[in-house]
Amino acid sequence: MARYKRILLKLSGEALMGDDAFGINPGTIGRMVSEIGDVVRGGTQVAIVIGGGNIFRGVAGGSVGMDRATADYMGMLATVMNALALSDALEKQGVMARVMSAISIEQVVEPYVRPKALQYLEEGKVVVFAAGTGNPFFTTDTAAALRGAEIGAQVVLKATRVEGVYSADPEKDPTAVRFDRITFDDAMHRNLQVMDATAFALCRDRELPIRVFSINKPGALHRVVDGQDEGTLVHV
Repeated sequence: MARYKRILLKLSGEALMGDDAFGINPGTIGRMVSEIGDVVRGGTQVAIVIGGGNIFRGVAGGSVGMDRATADYMGMLATVMNALALSDALEKQGVMARVMSAISIEQVVEPYVRPKALQYLEEGKVVVFAAGTGNPFFTTDTAAALRGAEIGAQVVLKATRVEGVYSADPEKDPTAVRFDRITFDDAMHRNLQVMDATAFALCRDRELPIRVFSINKPGALHRVVDGQDEGTLVHV
């Protein structure tokens, strides 16, 4: 029995690359949507916020010397591309999906309208939120916290390359220790980079827990939704 009725899943664009240098790895996205489909069929409503780093950073080599607002708008467009790919992969596995964009591209995807998003979730469709918050200077972490609060998600699931929140960067420090649970205040006191500061503060103020886990670990998403001790839970 699933523990959560409604979740907000935050996927980075880089998570779609697999072992590739940039772009979308078909095997990786296929595995992800298979797990998402299992969760949906188990009765959990799933909304997703997707990043765009696999496209913008991979193709453009980053935004060095570029106006920040321009770079951010390019990043938003990259998330729309990823959202379309994710939606298409879900549909091919028999999972109905809708892409909603925070910026207006109505010939391609529909605009984000909260009541419509809630309707889709109640109908069992996966809702993929694209284009971040629609504003420059805000990350997709902030978009995940914002959309999670707006749709009444019970938890924000942050899918990463590592298996949770550690005392230090586990890819650089082999002595780093993973936390099973940690409070928002303790994470701030330790200066742990769970999400960006704006997103973290919004989740804390809304008492919206964050579960950080590895998207590369088979079955991890299913275990999280079932309430198993996977990754790290950040709570009030």
